[in-house]
Amino acid sequence: MKLEEIMTRKLESISSDATVYEALEKMVGKRIRSLLVRASHDAETDGVVTARDVVFKVLVKGLNPLKVRVGDIACRPLRCVSKDESVQNVAALMEQTNVARVFICDQEKIVGVVALMDIMQAALIDRARNAHV
Repeated sequence: MKLEEIMTRKLESISSDATVYEALEKMVGKRIRSLLVRASHDAETDGVVTARDVVFKVLVKGLNPLKVRVGDIACRPLRCVSKDESVQNVAALMEQTNVARVFICDQEKIVGVVALMDIMQAALIDRARNAHV
């Protein structure tokens, strides 16, 4: 199975200059666990901020989410693979690098994301397909 079949194409993003509070509002409002962080300065690269980052890097430490910039807690570099990569290879990459999501890139452009839940969904789809063979 190729990633193209299970990847999420609608990526939610936020500027690296946004506050963690803005990210928190967006993630809770859309009931999502991560945001693609778009670099807003030449010195930065794109990153990702997760619910885990918000909770453990800001809230648990008692920092004010209105005063912390998303770019300061974003994880970088993004793990990117081709949309033609296999689900098994991406799952292995996730294990090796201890990440929960991998971005799908097509000619330097991010076109989707695959998370652990998508990998589990792929296993169910694969089993259903093979049950009819």
